Amino acid sequence: MSSIANPQRRSLGTLIGGAAYGRAFRRLEPALDTDAAKYLAAVEAADKQVLEDGVKRAVSKFVRACKADGNWDAIKASCILCGARTITGALVPLAGPAPSAEGGWASGDYSRTTGLSGDGNALYLDSNYLDNADGEDDNHRAAYHSTITLPGGVIGVRQDDGITPPSGTHIYQQQSNMLGRNRAVSFSTHSTNNNTASTFSGISRQSSSEYTFRSYGTSDVVSQNSDVSARAINVRVFGRGHDLVQNLFDGSIAFYSIGASVDLEALDTAVSNLVTAIGNAL
Repeated sequence: MSSIANPQRRSLGTLIGGAAYGRAFRRLEPALDTDAAKYLAAVEAADKQVLEDGVKRAVSKFVRACKADGNWDAIKASCILCGARTITGALVPLAGPAPSAEGGWASGDYSRTTGLSGDGNALYLDSNYLDNADGEDDNHRAAYHSTITLPGGVIGVRQDDGITPPSGTHIYQQQSNMLGRNRAVSFSTHSTNNNTASTFSGISRQSSSEYTFRSYGTSDVVSQNSDVSARAINVRVFGRGHDLVQNLFDGSIAFYSIGASVDLEALDTAVSNLVTAIGNAL
């Protein structure tokens, strides 16, 4: 009986991406999560090249970890900005809409191990995901930055119009600490003496009275009401702003995630393991 007549006999890779991808995926199928396999097939189609087995396994392990932690369904817009062979592949979304690369990114702005590098001047990603798509008291913004040379907005939005002082939901790397807001005017500060190292940073709110701010391996519970409503502004990566892009980030970002509230410690572990495993596979 042919594989067309009996589709159960066709490989998952073939069903997703055709015969060429079917051959590449066949030896990995027992270990690959199905959602990871779909994402990896899309990346390979964008790259027009096959990824290394170790990269595929790293992504699959990450997706499985997020599902086991209860975080997977909360990730509404996300890109793994490392591992792919090209910028085009890196901008394939793991979840949600594909981002728009603003400012003229070039191949030299991308590393397979550290991710995309901003310039603090013009380069940023528009996530094409609205800040108010998530609940007022049910949201997260997170990113993994691999390098940093200047302070700047890592991810989020800063709302300026009609509000003094400005408000928003975003993470900002300063020279000596991390700053964050979540549906609020007031900043919270997450101090660190290691602000030039790679780190996962995230803010997650699941209460009207407090949110969690995590960076450099530790978490703070911030007592701050959600006193500013989100608006129809696209979340930015490598910057924060609304009509004007502000405080662009001069560093490398290997992953970002936007969506509903998450377990930040678990997401930190999963993302950090992902970036390390991809680096080891290359």
